[in-house]
Amino acid sequence: MTTSPTLSIQPLAGVRIVEFEGIGPGPLCGAILAGMGAAITLVTRPQKGLADMLAGGAANPLREGKHEVQLDLKDPQQLRQALDIVAQADALIEGNRPGVMERLGLGPAHCAAVNPRIVYGRMTGWGQDGPLAQAAGHDINYVALTGMLSLGWRDGERPVPVPTMMGDAPGALGLAFGMVSAILHARTTGKGSVVDGAIVDTVAMLGGIAQLVMAGGQLGGPAPSPFHDSPFYDSYRCADGRWITIGALEPQFYALLLQKLGLHDVDPKRQYDTAAWPALKARFAALFLSQPCSHWCELMEGTDVCFAPVLTVAEARRHPHNAARGIFNADGSARAAPRVTALPEASDGR
Repeated sequence: MTTSPTLSIQPLAGVRIVEFEGIGPGPLCGAILAGMGAAITLVTRPQKGLADMLAGGAANPLREGKHEVQLDLKDPQQLRQALDIVAQADALIEGNRPGVMERLGLGPAHCAAVNPRIVYGRMTGWGQDGPLAQAAGHDINYVALTGMLSLGWRDGERPVPVPTMMGDAPGALGLAFGMVSAILHARTTGKGSVVDGAIVDTVAMLGGIAQLVMAGGQLGGPAPSPFHDSPFYDSYRCADGRWITIGALEPQFYALLLQKLGLHDVDPKRQYDTAAWPALKARFAALFLSQPCSHWCELMEGTDVCFAPVLTVAEARRHPHNAARGIFNADGSARAAPRVTALPEASDGR
């Protein structure tokens, strides 16, 4: 971390959350809240769960900073222990299919009986109701059903999602936001609430900008799209087999891109002449293929061209920008929450 420890703020310090062991977005939501200072009590099962198997024997970074309590929730005495923990908590996270917690005796009504201020966070893919609520699913399915997977789909190509990044991770962030909002409401009113954190809801919501672009005819319609068909918003292969990305949507960024590439014969004012896009894209592709990735990084990284190389996860941990911001921890895992620091000292304006 580059931030001075004396300035670091944990805005959720003092907030107590009980998290019932799950996989994917539920634990990530807990990690996000823990990263903001919340005290998380993780109730684990006696048997090894899928999360441990996915970790392949390595330490699970989503458990970092959480106090673990192993309970068999089918045992009446240990169920009572779980309810005692809930009674002292501000919020709860669970990621089971709808109805599972109710059958265990840990549903919202059971928890409200011991703690009427509890914020009950429910992390699912499809939500607590609807035709698919009881169906199994994973990240790729939720993103497909929201229409968001199709946004990266080009004619004749197979849509390939980034594992857990487009569905599970936004779902975790959506639940965390909903829970913090509900905690504030509980502190104001003394009343708890249930937060239905369906991944499909959050992914659809986060697709709002894409839907706006679609409404303007720039995406998903019959007209050429600047996001799929233009030469100035795409990934390109380099001479060494690496890839780089260009996102010069704005006129001033596009003009700088042409200047950097030495394409002085291309009129920047004709940026949205879609008839010229195919030939110009082919020209871009040939040019980028003529030099290694390092050449293009030296020429364009850090400029207003809107450029970045495509890095592996291991390379991303070593990149100077990411290192300077302390995005990754020493063990290689990503920082779980945004940095929050104190406001600067008040100034008299002089």
